[in-house]
Amino acid sequence: MTDTLPEFPGVRAERCPFDPPPRIQALQQDGPLARVRLWDGSTPWLVTTHAEQKALLGHPQVSADVTRPGYPLSAPRMERSSLSFILMDDPEHHRQRRMVQGAFTVRRVEGMRPAVQRIVDGLIDDLLAGPKPADLVEAFALPVPSLVICELLGVPYADHDFFQDNSKTIIKRDVTAEERAAAGGRLFEYLDALVGDKLDHPGDDLLSQVAGRVRAGELARAEAAQMGVLLLIAGHETTANMIALGTLALLQHPEQLALLQGGDDPKVVAGAVEELLRYLNITHSGRRRVALTDIEIAGQVIRAGEGLILANDIANRDPGVFPRPDELDLTRDARRHVAFGFGVHQRLGQPLARLELQVVYGTLYRRIPTLALATELDRVPFKHDGQVYGVYELPVTW
Repeated sequence: MTDTLPEFPGVRAERCPFDPPPRIQALQQDGPLARVRLWDGSTPWLVTTHAEQKALLGHPQVSADVTRPGYPLSAPRMERSSLSFILMDDPEHHRQRRMVQGAFTVRRVEGMRPAVQRIVDGLIDDLLAGPKPADLVEAFALPVPSLVICELLGVPYADHDFFQDNSKTIIKRDVTAEERAAAGGRLFEYLDALVGDKLDHPGDDLLSQVAGRVRAGELARAEAAQMGVLLLIAGHETTANMIALGTLALLQHPEQLALLQGGDDPKVVAGAVEELLRYLNITHSGRRRVALTDIEIAGQVIRAGEGLILANDIANRDPGVFPRPDELDLTRDARRHVAFGFGVHQRLGQPLARLELQVVYGTLYRRIPTLALATELDRVPFKHDGQVYGVYELPVTW
């Protein structure tokens, strides 16, 4: 029976590398719930529709605790010491999250806009002054969020090669458990040392605030270090992929790109960011949960202990919520997307991600209106081997 179930995750369609896997799209047409098979032989429920995903993500008897039996792991589990609060339930999840959430309020993040604009403009200046073609990932997409998160956390940007390389190892699917654990260990040791530095010499940065919680006895030093790992990885990896993949999608849709090249209306730019978040969905592995009790939904009973995969990429292509969902339309109201999740575990850093993408999408194509792909689409190396989708390189010219 399990041999006939579709494997999750699949890969993007060759005909359009921005679309969800075709077999997953077919499952959505059959109904909101389907069994799928994972790498370890387990058969959790795949939730494919927008309404059912929001209902389950907000359900009090659906757990994000990765240590619970039945949790649908995307890879072999690392040691407990490596777990972050996003893989915990309340009250511990809430206790740790509230310690850093103040840095990511809309008002606080908006105050960073001038600094982010300076970073983006400076990197564009460097790009224009350098050779062409250029790799947009290395020259622009990765440095933007890395510089921003380093400034916010108080992490030396000079160490970016170290933390970027280890971050990539952690989120790749085709590495061994030992390789993933070793990369996680290196990042943990690095952040633990930084926490120690902040304890001795606090500054005006988020990691110093976290270290202050350690000093006050509210947080263990190991918890502070792991919190730093989470914020550092989440703060640069996902946004970098959105910048590069979003640029590639726009270059493939010149009529949509023209909407951003023709002006700097903040509402137009903000709407474009929401549509690109809906359309692209760079999270490959879906949000993972496990049912704590029997839950009846969509005419089906999910039993206690059964795993759930809430694949936001396919939920954001739900035709019942987004008409013509496979079309990129920067004029549509896409604010109902679930790219950042839903409920108490929705992405903490979403205001910062939105700000960075607004500045990038509102600046890059106006300043370089002749930006063009410097290779054929089928020669662009896509990240089919990772839990975060994107491109390894994006050769561009102008």
